[in-house]
Amino acid sequence: MGHDALNPVALFIHACPVAKIVILLLTAASICCWVLIVEGIWSVIRLGRAIATAHDGPSSRGATLLGPIVEAGAQAAAFSIPGESVGEARARIADAMTRAARMLLTRAEGGLPNLAVISSVARFVGLFGTGWGITVSFSAIAAAKDTSLAVVAPGIAEALAATAIGLAAAIPASIGYNRIGVSLARLGECLHDLIEEDAVRLPHRSSFRRQRW
Repeated sequence: MGHDALNPVALFIHACPVAKIVILLLTAASICCWVLIVEGIWSVIRLGRAIATAHDGPSSRGATLLGPIVEAGAQAAAFSIPGESVGEARARIADAMTRAARMLLTRAEGGLPNLAVISSVARFVGLFGTGWGITVSFSAIAAAKDTSLAVVAPGIAEALAATAIGLAAAIPASIGYNRIGVSLARLGECLHDLIEEDAVRLPHRSSFRRQRW
């Protein structure tokens, strides 16, 4: 491979099978990373809007997204336990709504754990490709008995390409995982506050019907 052929396409075409596999894996991980980031941002936006409308008043969209939480609270409020105090009823309603909220947040997380995997693994896969490219370069030197740039350039280029692609997948994945995770944690706290407020105000089924979600 000539010096003028050291471009990404030529590097991939002339790369050894191991390097091609590494590049393909990292490219797929990078694409998957951005898909997961977009999905996570959309989930945060939808959940944030639903919680905002819950503060403002009834909303068809908010009620649809937060419906499982509302339904869980309604079922808990409708269930009567003889001798149960108001405080115990409030705690039971809050527990039911909290479990539903936890399930909602789990669904909102979507592929967030996969971002953590990409963030952790992609850099090491890139390092593997780097090591392999350097090994290829040393093998070429041994075979050609020449240490000129023309001999070592292809292997070094493959190594640097693997490193770059690995970082291109790992860095966005790490940032996306942390930022989306923090946003979901904050929204979870807001949901917890709403649940606590409604559990205090609505310990019985009759009062639950006047809830503001």
